[in-house]
Amino acid sequence: METLDHALVRAEFAPTTTYLNTASTGLLPARTVATMGDAVASVAAGRPADMFEDVEAARASFARIAGVPADRVAAGASVAVYTGVIAASLPSGAEVLTAEGDFSSTVNPFHGRGDLKVRTAPLEGIADAVRPGTALVAVSAAQSADGRIADLPAIREAARAHGARTYVDVSQSAGWLPVDADAQDYTSSVAFKWLLCPRGVTFFVVPQDFGGLSPLFAGWVAGEHPWDSCYGPVAELAHSARRFDESPSLFSYAGARHSLALVEELGVDAIRAHDLALADRFRAGLAALGHTPVPAPGSPIVSVPGLGVRQPELSSAGIEVSDRAGNLRAAFHLYNTESDVDRLLAALKG
Repeated sequence: METLDHALVRAEFAPTTTYLNTASTGLLPARTVATMGDAVASVAAGRPADMFEDVEAARASFARIAGVPADRVAAGASVAVYTGVIAASLPSGAEVLTAEGDFSSTVNPFHGRGDLKVRTAPLEGIADAVRPGTALVAVSAAQSADGRIADLPAIREAARAHGARTYVDVSQSAGWLPVDADAQDYTSSVAFKWLLCPRGVTFFVVPQDFGGLSPLFAGWVAGEHPWDSCYGPVAELAHSARRFDESPSLFSYAGARHSLALVEELGVDAIRAHDLALADRFRAGLAALGHTPVPAPGSPIVSVPGLGVRQPELSSAGIEVSDRAGNLRAAFHLYNTESDVDRLLAALKG
């Protein structure tokens, strides 16, 4: 089993709180903060750095994490935008199967069409709910509200059996759970959570043949030769997934390349082992206190019914968690320690 490089983690992170809220926003590594400062300073000085190089480095890094070639990865800013691209590709009346209570960016654009048949099923029953006529199954790999993990192999098998495409949002799992973007048709992910990037960075993985998608919002950056595509209609769209690029938030991408490099350096397997050990410690402590979290085995997100009301007082005490529909949600990541877990448990006991 790979072990986490704790010395490297300590060199990159120095939170002043007990931060257990990565499912909302991940902390930025020191290398990322420094690079973004340099990028901002370069523009203030009138000598802007070439941050488009950072976009390409970040794209390549995420591609390695996702297990696909970089030419299948689009770089943007919003999962909802890419969900909208998929929604727009579906014929009128097509059926889309989603999980009950999934994150809105993953599902709402399908409802926004108005002429699609959007059906929901419990997360655990998604595979069984696929049926003849289902055109697309859209689901998050890990649920934002409570950390439950989708059975992606079963969902993919059911989708293939009925000729449906699959769309998986890995925003709450990329960075601690291995991503196999080649196993589904479309994959999206924000990067400001478990991938430790600044806000404004999102990736979208498409099939080599683009999976029937149209680059509806293509601008100059989507051209095969961007700097020759600045005026009038884009004469030649990029031959790669870059045709689905949004105009990038350059300062964010300047930092993102270094955050993603850190994730690669530490290793997803080592991060996962560390995160899950802390989550399991918290679950055991909850049991001793008489609390039962939402079952989410194998997830570093732990959601405890009825304790969300404690969030304000915990925040006042320097312990950052979330209140999600009355549940206390704690999320354990690479910069957390056993003492963080124990501090939260002690606060809940008091």
